[in-house]
Amino acid sequence: MDKQAEAIQLFQPTFRVDECLDEIRECLEMGWTGLGFKTLEIESAWRDFTGLPNAHFVNSATAALHLSLEIARDVHGWLAGDEVITTPLTFVSTNHAIVRAGLSPVFADVDEYMCLSPISVLEKITPRTRAVIFVGLGGSTGQLEQVVDVCRAAGLFVILDAAHMSGTRLRGRDPGHLADVTCHSFQAVKNLPTADSGMVCFAESELDGLARKYSWLGISRDTYSRSHGGTYAWMYDVDYFGDKYHGNSVMAALALVGLRYLEADNEKRRHIAETYETLLGSVENLQVVPTPPDCLSSRHLFQILVNDRVSMIRGLHQAGIFPGVHYRANTDYSVYAEFQGDTPLAQQASERLLSLPMHVRLTDDQVQYISHVVTELTA
Repeated sequence: MDKQAEAIQLFQPTFRVDECLDEIRECLEMGWTGLGFKTLEIESAWRDFTGLPNAHFVNSATAALHLSLEIARDVHGWLAGDEVITTPLTFVSTNHAIVRAGLSPVFADVDEYMCLSPISVLEKITPRTRAVIFVGLGGSTGQLEQVVDVCRAAGLFVILDAAHMSGTRLRGRDPGHLADVTCHSFQAVKNLPTADSGMVCFAESELDGLARKYSWLGISRDTYSRSHGGTYAWMYDVDYFGDKYHGNSVMAALALVGLRYLEADNEKRRHIAETYETLLGSVENLQVVPTPPDCLSSRHLFQILVNDRVSMIRGLHQAGIFPGVHYRANTDYSVYAEFQGDTPLAQQASERLLSLPMHVRLTDDQVQYISHVVTELTA
């Protein structure tokens, strides 16, 4: 194998630097880099882009998930230890948020899309189940509609962890319209990259209002609103014991620029994914993780299942290619070890999953080279 002259990374975010600097310069010239101003602009732009009724810009998707659970818990009167059905194949922040909200994670198994199986979700429901978190792994919608049907029949709150799903469409619509709340990530390597930020999108405006208070320490009015118009209204109330989870205008400025290019960038990702599928789809001892037919995925990840992942990674590294693993089953971690054995399909997948490089700077030649090396290593 001829090693490429330049290493091929798993992720490599693209920023339109001059446009980003122009947006940030507005914040600096105005003297407003915190909550308000650009955060209001990105919220409006995100509502327009997704068609969702509400959007609140926060400092991470982790914050969005925790806010979702805290607000749902308080509004619906959930008790400590009430259960939230979730997946083991996710970044740990998904399940940490459940525990931080004083609730108990219950791990359901996955399907061929590496997303929650509706059959397993149904089997995991108990009298103490209050919610389900559906993770759109890699940008896939999996069997989201079927899982939502199960949740609605059981009266469960639906949280969509859409950290990988910026720009994903299901039957032509943003999949967040199916959920009670949707949590997006604009972290540094996501499809819409900033340094770190996110969006929490409640279906109900009342809960969106609560999110704005919870994310600003429970304060009833944010500083920008109180300062707008040239006077400073110093009087406010503190309604809740909230957290400091709101986003800032510098991150919002980066997101506003990224949003202009999100559709085109996702189309490039889909082209890369289609090339991978063409070149790897019939390779023996390798399985491409499929995408549902009605899903136009954001293609944050391109995942395959291999039989000897350690050898594959070693061989790819030697060829100058640096893949990733998304994810180890959370039940492999010490803090969730008590749940080992609950999700055998997820466990099997966790031992075989491999994410190939996926970002908009990849060339066709690089994708063909990666595919060639992978094919040789599976022979």
